[in-house]
Amino acid sequence: MATEKLVTPTEEQLEILEYNFCKVNKHPDPTTLCLIAAETGLSEEQTLKWFKQRLAEWRKSEGLPSESGSVRD
Repeated sequence: MATEKLVTPTEEQLEILEYNFCKVNKHPDPTTLCLIAAETGLSEEQTLKWFKQRLAEWRKSEGLPSESGSVRD
């Protein structure tokens, strides 16, 4: 079973990811995710994983459950 290489985004990539998370959409649709991945140079899987982890951090900081329920943020 292959394991995905852990990639730490560069400062520039993080700026793009954070901007999209905070200003555009915390739940990007597949098309938006593809565009963000292309802009950062990360794979779609890496980008999706970053958004999931960032959303969990955001929910924790807001005092919300780590898993989203029926209400979207």
